[in-house]
Amino acid sequence: MNYKETLFFIGKCLTVNYEKSNLEIVKSQLINTVIDWDSVVKISTSHFVFPALYCNLKKANLLEFLPKDLVDYMQHITQLNRERNLEIIKQVKGINELLLKNNVTPIYLKGVGYLFQDFYDDVAERMIADIDFIISKEEYKKTIHLIEKNGYSKLDKHIHHSPSFKHHPRLQKKGCLAAIEIHKEILIEKFADEFNYDVAKNNSFKINNITVLSYDNQLSLSILANQINDDGFYIKNLTLKHAYDVYLLSKKTNAKNAFQKFNRLKYPLNCFLASCYQVFNNIDSLAYETSVKTEKYLSDFNMYLVDDKKRERDYKRIKLKLYLIRKKDFILKTIFHKEYRNWFINDFLIKLKLKKLAS
Repeated sequence: MNYKETLFFIGKCLTVNYEKSNLEIVKSQLINTVIDWDSVVKISTSHFVFPALYCNLKKANLLEFLPKDLVDYMQHITQLNRERNLEIIKQVKGINELLLKNNVTPIYLKGVGYLFQDFYDDVAERMIADIDFIISKEEYKKTIHLIEKNGYSKLDKHIHHSPSFKHHPRLQKKGCLAAIEIHKEILIEKFADEFNYDVAKNNSFKINNITVLSYDNQLSLSILANQINDDGFYIKNLTLKHAYDVYLLSKKTNAKNAFQKFNRLKYPLNCFLASCYQVFNNIDSLAYETSVKTEKYLSDFNMYLVDDKKRERDYKRIKLKLYLIRKKDFILKTIFHKEYRNWFINDFLIKLKLKKLAS
């Protein structure tokens, strides 16, 4: 199995409990073909869906077709993730209670928000890195103060962090599993005018006192976290973690309709949806708007799945181009914005002092 075949196989496995046709295809493959399980483990792990793969195969009664040692390993990893997520849920409840007492209402983003909804039969399915939430710009400094007063401190204490457009540097508390990212913006500056706190607040709702985005906005953010914040749109890349979130959310709301309020973001949103449509085997809830531009994007997406050398070569070129653009933007900010200028001067002085101490 090459990379594309393995990716598409995992994609179908993640949908076997909702899509009868995919269940039949996967079962037939498990019985009649040789599965490269090393490749499946490697790719599902790198795409952060290994526990979700296990949970879906288990629910569909397909584990009997897997090697026994693999099933044991999957069960072990999934249990560890289950225990981690249950601890993260407790951590979020504590943070939420603290902020609500101080008249701050955080809106929880991405994976941590999904844990409080009915997306998963098993809380172990979703792998969580950080606890992300967004608050208004007016409450931003107050929220940072409250969290730090509660025992959280910067994860990278020895780094003099540059000003961040999106969020405060990650904060960690001793004894807590997950770091916190306090957002004042959702997307990078280029697209913040289209998707921001005001948009997030609109139609948000509460589940047991936990505020989350509307289903439309959750679906859009699941895509944009990959396409825009992680540069997936530019390198024609898809991460199954985000794609699986989009698939589950497409059962809650109409995916195509969720994009209609956007302008510049609509095209990268639709391209990711088109990629999901292919990876999960042409599922109706992931139907996308066809166009010449979108089909060209899909053509490139599929080419990169089978041409490793070209993908790696183009990836390096595109990442370098994006780095240079962002470096130029940052330099301009140090010239025209006081906050960035002060950081640059302080950073220079700190490095000069450390150099003298080392000599």
